[in-house]
Amino acid sequence: MIETIAHGDEIVALIISHRFSAPGVHFVTPNEFSQQLAYMSHPVGKVIAPHTHNVVHRSVHQTQEALFVRRGRIRVDLYDRSQTYLDSRILETGDVILLASGGHGFEFLEESEVIEVKQGPYLGEADKTRFDGISNAQITMRMQ
Repeated sequence: MIETIAHGDEIVALIISHRFSAPGVHFVTPNEFSQQLAYMSHPVGKVIAPHTHNVVHRSVHQTQEALFVRRGRIRVDLYDRSQTYLDSRILETGDVILLASGGHGFEFLEESEVIEVKQGPYLGEADKTRFDGISNAQITMRMQ
């Protein structure tokens, strides 16, 4: 229900399925990730004390992004840092994915709504390198 997709010793993506459920707080990211992702489930009456976050200077070397699928079905294609295709996953309504390293592309299999969260500031095209991935036909064959 929580899937880690790795290439060698590097985490490429983490997926929290909409089917996952467990009481309490479950961080799925390692402490050193610049983007932290957790699942929380608390009973009625649970109180989290009011708090602020301290100003802490952090160094972010790579953008990590989390996608929340509000509605629909999406195929995410995962690539390593050298732009070599690794694998694909189908995300459905309620699924969450953290794209941690390497590359990625998407095909929307249904009309979908997605919320994306990543570090800023966004630098436009200077923030990414686009490349030609493998074809949809090749991906479909590998997924069968």
